[in-house]
Amino acid sequence: MVVLVVVGLYTDRLEPLREKLVQVVTPFYQITDVPSRVNDWRKDTFVSHADLKIENEALKTELLIHQRKLQQLASLAAENVRLRQLVNASQMLQDTVLIAELIGVSPNPLSHKVIINRGTVDGVFKGQPVLDAFGLMGQVIEVGETASTVLLISDSTHGIPVQVNRNGVRAIAEGTGDLNSLSLRHVSANTDIRAGDLLVSSGLGARFPVGYPVAEVLQVVRDPGKAFLTVIAKPMARLDRSRHLLLVFENRDQASVPGALSVPPTQANSSGQSTSSNSMGGAR
Repeated sequence: MVVLVVVGLYTDRLEPLREKLVQVVTPFYQITDVPSRVNDWRKDTFVSHADLKIENEALKTELLIHQRKLQQLASLAAENVRLRQLVNASQMLQDTVLIAELIGVSPNPLSHKVIINRGTVDGVFKGQPVLDAFGLMGQVIEVGETASTVLLISDSTHGIPVQVNRNGVRAIAEGTGDLNSLSLRHVSANTDIRAGDLLVSSGLGARFPVGYPVAEVLQVVRDPGKAFLTVIAKPMARLDRSRHLLLVFENRDQASVPGALSVPPTQANSSGQSTSSNSMGGAR
């Protein structure tokens, strides 16, 4: 025996014998491993209903978590787009502006009011114009320390002096109680106004600055039996969707508003009126 051990360690003479022995014992190893493999197969095949239910619930929970994350990513992407639009709009304005966020909506369906997260600590004042990235939304009517109430231009009690951007024709745009509709009051039957005309704030009435987009004319009805036209317009601002808004300040009075964005005002617009003057209209 000792001689075989020494020969096996220091020579290759027993290698053929070792290979044959391996071939002989291999089937025995496979046979002894059968119970273990059968047990693994049984566990994979005959899973209890309770285990399947638990695993199914875990997978559902994991799926919901991933779906929530995807929803948040989509929401963040959309919010980034809206903020970029708002920043681009603020760069085009001629006045100092402050970004605010909508935090509440009036539950009264007959009153078009929203709550924003800015107040007296931010320099907000009654009558202050409020815009979104697309046009005028309304004006501040109540001011608290950290929040304020804004009356939208679509409210039935609100009116704003406007002019047709194409030819300067003036009118009053009134809220109709519909977020997607304004009407023009007392427009003479021979007035040059047509569908597609852009209405901008005229600056009359000591409320809204001149030149901000208000609405687009959708329909002009001419009735020979009436002295005035029926003019329906759609607000440019997204009154039912915009969440981030702009509060407009006069540069000369509010240049030091905390967090405000200021763009140097131009000297005059095409009609010769100063674009940084605080000319406004108001609620009726």
